[in-house]
Amino acid sequence: MTRFMDEDFLLNTPAAKKLFHGYAEGMPILDYHCHINPREIAEDRKYDNITQLWLGGDHYKWRQMRSNGIDERYITGDASDYEKFEKWAGTLEKAIGNPLYHWSHLELQRYFHYHGVLNHNTAHEVWELCNKQLETLSVRKIIEQSGVTLICTTDDPADSLEWHEKLAADDTFHVQVLPAWRPDKAMNIEKPDYPAYLEKLGAAAGTQINNFVSLIHALCRRLDFFAQHGCSVSDHALDFVMYQPASPEQIEAIFQKRLKGETLSVSDVLAFKTAFLQAMGHEYHRRNWVMQLHYGCKRDNNTAAFRAMGPDTGYDCIGDPAPASQTADFLNSLEITGELPKTILYSLNPNDNAANGTIIGCFQNSDTISKLQFGAAWWFNDHLTGMTEQLTSLANLGLLGNFVGMLTDSRSFISYTRHEYFRRVLCRLIGEWVDNGELPDDFEYLGGLVKDISYNNAVRYFGFDLDCK
Repeated sequence: MTRFMDEDFLLNTPAAKKLFHGYAEGMPILDYHCHINPREIAEDRKYDNITQLWLGGDHYKWRQMRSNGIDERYITGDASDYEKFEKWAGTLEKAIGNPLYHWSHLELQRYFHYHGVLNHNTAHEVWELCNKQLETLSVRKIIEQSGVTLICTTDDPADSLEWHEKLAADDTFHVQVLPAWRPDKAMNIEKPDYPAYLEKLGAAAGTQINNFVSLIHALCRRLDFFAQHGCSVSDHALDFVMYQPASPEQIEAIFQKRLKGETLSVSDVLAFKTAFLQAMGHEYHRRNWVMQLHYGCKRDNNTAAFRAMGPDTGYDCIGDPAPASQTADFLNSLEITGELPKTILYSLNPNDNAANGTIIGCFQNSDTISKLQFGAAWWFNDHLTGMTEQLTSLANLGLLGNFVGMLTDSRSFISYTRHEYFRRVLCRLIGEWVDNGELPDDFEYLGGLVKDISYNNAVRYFGFDLDCK
């Protein structure tokens, strides 16, 4: 009889069980994109209670609590931590089929050794159990216990990287924590605070930014600074991958209009962002960095909530303006000069799966194995259905065996169970193919592919100084 989320959770065939337990389960974790705070790792933060660890900043959970009619006071407001936890426990009861139901229970099992079911009846029991264990469970212990070998945070070009420096100098912690370059604020010329940001960036780079050339020069200085701290990964959050080429003179005119406070047209913004991404792409290629492009999100849809709480509070949704033709044209604009870097495409809209799978095939070459990657299902898609669809689409149109696998894309230190969840889904899918006679029952061969997708491919693709397993 199958028990709730037992050791064979999601593993519905003998082949899936053999692949997961024999090959995937023991692999380390390389988290090449996340949003955790390096300061909290450097200071080895400890949490007073499970609410601080679980609900602080977690807009995934906040959305579902609002869907359950919970007052904002118990979500982001001034209610006590226990009251917030109790409201989440009651919400989780209704979240069957939602990945949060699985993630929450996986986290309780792996970090707190609780194998029951969290609901309003068990909330107090779980609260007491978790808080007792948090007395000795710090951020670094969580990371080490999870089998993590390397973490890439998400960092603004103007960041001092002081916490990365402290971590690099600390020989008591053996997990690499590297910065990742996220230049969105330098690209988002339409934002109201753009001029103020340019001053901040110029101060960090030790130069004045008064035209487009000096903007790129300042960013190159900061790219060098990030590289000195071990960075080799960039990430961009985009509405879509645009391609609206313009001459250098036109780009400069757009930049000057913005500095003067004049209103930019939609066409102006797209042209500027195209030029910006091209300039960054050239630099990533020169440095052998990986360019990650996350797109397909429509952000801050609830204006009243945005004004009250700001961004990243649970009011974003999947967007639909992701023209595949422009994505292909942008990549081609870099490839035509031989300057297309290693690139990972992530679309939040699952309708783009097939397009991404075919676009990456247009730009593969012998520079790197699967130089262009179709990135993991993320955000609204990192559930059983979304992961299965992404893996299947990639397998149908490309080389699944070269896939760089999962990332947390999370602000939580106990979200490493998402890697386990992904590996279970991967083994489930391959196990079904074996069971259907679509693949040979050669477990040495298939197990090697599973280990590569789980960890080894990412080590090789990003070029990190780690041993494959």
